[in-house]
Amino acid sequence: MALRGPLLRLFRTQINRACLHHNRAQSVAILGAPFSKGQKRRGVEHGPKAIRDAGLVERLSNLDYPVHDFGDLSFPHLEKDEHFTHVPFPRSVGSANQLLSTAVNGAVRAGHTCVMLGGDHSLAIGSVKGHSQQCPDLCLIWVDAHADVNTPQTSPSGNLHGQSVAFLLKELQDKMPDIPGFSWMKPCLSATDLVYIGLRDVDPGEHDILKNLGIQYFTMRDIDRMGIQRVMEVALDHLLARKQRPIHLSFDIDAFDPSLAPATGTPVNGGLTYREGIYIAEEIHNTGLLSVMDLVEVNPVLGASRKAVEATAGLAVDVIASSLGQSREGANMAYQEIPSPKEDTGLRL
Repeated sequence: MALRGPLLRLFRTQINRACLHHNRAQSVAILGAPFSKGQKRRGVEHGPKAIRDAGLVERLSNLDYPVHDFGDLSFPHLEKDEHFTHVPFPRSVGSANQLLSTAVNGAVRAGHTCVMLGGDHSLAIGSVKGHSQQCPDLCLIWVDAHADVNTPQTSPSGNLHGQSVAFLLKELQDKMPDIPGFSWMKPCLSATDLVYIGLRDVDPGEHDILKNLGIQYFTMRDIDRMGIQRVMEVALDHLLARKQRPIHLSFDIDAFDPSLAPATGTPVNGGLTYREGIYIAEEIHNTGLLSVMDLVEVNPVLGASRKAVEATAGLAVDVIASSLGQSREGANMAYQEIPSPKEDTGLRL
């Protein structure tokens, strides 16, 4: 029986009490993943620096637990990395994700709540896989304008940042060919372990996958119709009603409307408002079950002005801080209005 209203709130309270003795937010580990080859637009590899420059460590240090910034991972440059069918950079993406998987695995094993700063969204392959090695019963909340569940056969672009979820789902194992660089990767999630929030640009092949596998998802129309409070109640009910388990939050900054987060590679109009995005983060924190989160696709090169870059990176900081317990009441949130694009960013990387 699905939990509704007061019963769901009681259930969440019971979860919070039960998790107090092992809440993973005893300390935070920040891992930077400056990587861009899951897609074709340069600049997203500078996302981790932009988010740090927006004050991430300082903001998290105001919370109630230690913050450890382990810096950026170093990804090797592969001289030879031919396309696989129309998929670019398969070995580079596979190698980067294998390194990231090891790093996330280690951070979770050490008892940290891990915050992975991307980079493009192909990095979720390694982030979720590494998390699953310590927490095989995890569930995944994917906040994004895009479903990122294409396979090489369905992907219009071939870009691996649009195929991340397909690598993770056991139900798609027979649809995924042996892509060079990914021999280490085995799927670790079932379709029932996943919820999408914020979808509004879904490819036809992805739509078929969502429907055929019965994946729970909420489009922006669903958010308009139901309201974000109800969306989060249903999403958490779906993932947690049977048992409490660790949450992996994978948050693409393009889930927000481009008026709020313009410095990103694949913006889509009609996205989350500031309040909706922060509410999602707050509700996930309130479960007491957040274990790993990704914040990806901040691309400072694509901001039309320095203010646009600062607003996008500041929004990323707000989402991360809210996921880790920062309250809006009395908080010094970083969000700022974006003026008309007149000022040069000075970034030509």
